[in-house]
Amino acid sequence: MSQERFGVTPALRFLREKGVAHEARTYRYEEHGGTAVAAREIGVDEHCVIKTLVMEDERKAPLLVLMHGDREVSTRELARAIGAKSVAPCDPAAANKHTGYMVGGISPFGTRKALPVYVEETILDLDRICINAGKRGLMVEIAPRELRRVLGAVPVRAAR
Repeated sequence: MSQERFGVTPALRFLREKGVAHEARTYRYEEHGGTAVAAREIGVDEHCVIKTLVMEDERKAPLLVLMHGDREVSTRELARAIGAKSVAPCDPAAANKHTGYMVGGISPFGTRKALPVYVEETILDLDRICINAGKRGLMVEIAPRELRRVLGAVPVRAAR
């Protein structure tokens, strides 16, 4: 598949505007396939495929969490790390409203609203990551340090 099939997403536009070196990676999206399918299709370790999760705190304030594809988020640990009473995943409609992206294609780049971004700290130790670029079946490969530079992503320990 070629990148032309996807056009320029808000995420790709954001990366270009911020001068982030990236390589678009396309794959055949499978409903409910998750990061395991993405990793298999683009030929990388699932640990390096980063999922973007839209969550809300107890006040319903949205936030993004970036997590390794082969790990889950401990909402208890995340809440503790960010000073919230509780954190829970948004439903798909709320996630779309906050980001402008559909579940399965949510990117932390070029979101509809500026949202606080938290990144599992071990992601920052990787050489390269693949993260969604705003459409199902489209990822970008980037250096993880760019997450802090262009998003102000705050490192947390919330993986399980």
